[in-house]
Amino acid sequence: MQARRIARELALLSLSQLPSKPEKLNAQELQDIVLAAIRTLASEARETIESASAELQRSNAQILDSETRTEDVERAKVMLNEAIKLTQKAINRLGHCFEIPEFLQLANQSEVRSYTLEIVARFVKDNKDIDQIISNALVDWQLNRLAAIDRDILRIAVVEMGRLGTPPEVAINEAVELAKRYSEEDGHRFINAVLKRTFDQLGLKRSNRGGKAVKEEGAKENDI
Repeated sequence: MQARRIARELALLSLSQLPSKPEKLNAQELQDIVLAAIRTLASEARETIESASAELQRSNAQILDSETRTEDVERAKVMLNEAIKLTQKAINRLGHCFEIPEFLQLANQSEVRSYTLEIVARFVKDNKDIDQIISNALVDWQLNRLAAIDRDILRIAVVEMGRLGTPPEVAINEAVELAKRYSEEDGHRFINAVLKRTFDQLGLKRSNRGGKAVKEEGAKENDI
């Protein structure tokens, strides 16, 4: 796992724990929020295992129940299909859970913590401007009506390409990957479309050799 990819995921968890007026947070409070996000991961691991266990038990019960209803073949097929889906869901949960110990170990590295804090701190400092940038790129949507996870993924991407000098294509691709992992089924397509509009509206062009986002000639001067 790359350090910055872990930092983005940790920032995503941290943003979800910010108060309604994050600009009032100080440096120590920001560090406490990141630490709380790490603890949330550990709790998520336990909950994931418990959920997977419950799904496997329900799957087993469905299989046993279907065997006692052999006179109703169609009903038995439906129950078996449901059991298979539950088992697959449990396997997927466990697969994610196995990644968490590595994630926790990396999250405690100084490089990861530092970049996480950088993302969160820049959002805290400029949250109103960043949210306005996102709002300008939305079509038929309002920012406060978006799913919280999608809103925070967009915020991280705008912070990275607008405040931290991350190449726009990298920020967008990483946001799409976050959405595939945490958002709804089509969430990554929505994230991709919004960020491409953001990219265009801010007058950015592809990164130069120095890896910085640069303004198109004649574009509006706007602190992104």
